[in-house]
Amino acid sequence: MNTPLADRMRPQTLEDVVGQRHLLGEGRALRRIIEGGKIPNLIFYGPSGVGKTTVARIIAARSDMRLHKLNGTTASTADIKSVIAEVGTLAGAGGILLYLDEIQYFNKKQQQTLLEHIENGDVTLIASTTENPYFYVYSALLSRSTVFEFKAVEIEDTEQAVKRGFAFLEQEQALTLDIEDGVTLDIARACGGDVRKAINAVELSVLSADLNADGSLAITRETVAQLGARSAMKYDREGDEHYDILSAFQKSMRGSDPNAAIHYLARLLEAGDLLSACRRLMVCAAEDVGLAYPQIIPIVKAAVDMALQVGLPEARIPLADAVVLVCQSPKSNSAYEAYDAAARDIRAGKSGPIPRQLQNKHFDGEDAAVKGQFYRYPHSFEGHWVPQQYLPDVLKDTVYYTPGDNKTEQGFAAYWQTVKAKYKNG
Repeated sequence: MNTPLADRMRPQTLEDVVGQRHLLGEGRALRRIIEGGKIPNLIFYGPSGVGKTTVARIIAARSDMRLHKLNGTTASTADIKSVIAEVGTLAGAGGILLYLDEIQYFNKKQQQTLLEHIENGDVTLIASTTENPYFYVYSALLSRSTVFEFKAVEIEDTEQAVKRGFAFLEQEQALTLDIEDGVTLDIARACGGDVRKAINAVELSVLSADLNADGSLAITRETVAQLGARSAMKYDREGDEHYDILSAFQKSMRGSDPNAAIHYLARLLEAGDLLSACRRLMVCAAEDVGLAYPQIIPIVKAAVDMALQVGLPEARIPLADAVVLVCQSPKSNSAYEAYDAAARDIRAGKSGPIPRQLQNKHFDGEDAAVKGQFYRYPHSFEGHWVPQQYLPDVLKDTVYYTPGDNKTEQGFAAYWQTVKAKYKNG
């Protein structure tokens, strides 16, 4: 009995699938499609262990089509051709249903091999992927399919699956389980919305249980905690989860929410991703705090340097300090916005020659109508400022930088407004 428990007790009907009510509830689109019996090309997108494969198998079981299963991690172009070879044969007379798990691992050529036969209806495709299909699935194949997003299963639904798992094992193996109160909820919480992981934890907890005097097996919260350490951390450095956490981390700092920012910092560091945390922290200090508190940039850089020098787990200390400081600091993206505005002009071809007084040359050619550089050195004037054109003629009066509404930038703006009003005549 080496088959994992999650496979042995896999749901056989839509009613037994936990979660995904937004797709499989009464009246929902995917459920109506399945019950209608006419199956289009489908792509199921979502994290691992949330029912994508289970629903695909239920669809296949309800269909009269010839079912083939391939996995993108192991299947080759030859495997695809072998499936296609059944088109028009007696075996494929009722149609061919291809279930392709992990389609993101198929390259463009392999996906193109399927395209013609999917387009003319010879093959019906049900594909699943843990990655965003709009990035990883060939666009022509994507346009001929309907995408349904599966979501992490809620704790309440996962706990029902956990209870079902214990009951299944008791019946299958004629066991008596003494399950401590709170065990099923602990497992549900620890799996991070991954039902397969939760069911595997059920099986492990039974295998590692102590035998009571009455012959029952003691399933304790302590044992479950040992088995479930770090299991809720769903993190793939190459996948959507990686970028989602980084995005949430920076947006929480930008939004001045220290509780959320510390939460996402912890998710990054507990997964060992120190470098990504450091990079986003430095970017946020410059982009989102910026000139509202310019001293934060060297402070955050020092915290990052310390974190990289001491490494994990101690790196969490200076990084936590820096994250909270970024959250609590006033915010301004004025310099960032100024740069982007200038870059848009440059990309649009609006630049022009450098004004003569700023050029790095001191002698004019014979063709110059007016000879002389005429640069005015600001430090030679009162207030260390003098009126002078710095932008090219085509952009002479363009304003890129607008001071943010914070004390620092408003203070600088007021200072220069006073100086320029006083010495505007040079």
